Amino acid sequence: MAGDGEKPLRRISEAFEGLAETARSKATPMEVAPLSLACSHVSVLFGCLGFAFKFAEMDYVAKVNDLLEASKSISTVQSLLDLDAQQNRVREAGSHTRNLLRVKRGLDMVKVLFEQILSTEGNSLKDPASFAYAKVFAPHHGWAVRKAVAAGMYALPTKAQLLKKLNEDEASAKSHMQKYISASAPVIVYIEELFHTRELGIDW
Repeated sequence: MAGDGEKPLRRISEAFEGLAETARSKATPMEVAPLSLACSHVSVLFGCLGFAFKFAEMDYVAKVNDLLEASKSISTVQSLLDLDAQQNRVREAGSHTRNLLRVKRGLDMVKVLFEQILSTEGNSLKDPASFAYAKVFAPHHGWAVRKAVAAGMYALPTKAQLLKKLNEDEASAKSHMQKYISASAPVIVYIEELFHTRELGIDW
């Protein structure tokens, strides 16, 4: 939950708008530090969604913290992937590359969730959240996790409750969600292309 006066949606959208410029231009490599910092701002959203996404919040925060720590010694995202490849630890649990892939999925899930919220009438988040989970996370989760998430969907806050937690009204939230959707898309594609050009795949 955001503190009094905090505007996490604005912070998120502004951070990703900056990253999107780098992703689109491709003139300079994306740096790990601004990417991991922008990703850290997204953590509050998982916290606001309650029990259904508690697993995602814990996993996402741990992976982002690893990238934040890595940014102290590794400058670019390209270098981060290449160092793991050189050490033959790309797919090892805890590797920066594996953690980056998990964080990328978190960004993707939020993007799909926002798209669904903006295109769905009513005050319930159950359908938007269920759709986003099914599209992004479910293919990578076992039966037990999927069942727990499905049960948690009934405890989601309403759209109005979520906006209150984020200190936003409907108009401002819609604006920042749309900005995040537009800005995160090229960042997500940028990360995916780094994996594809190294023939690492993104489905593991």
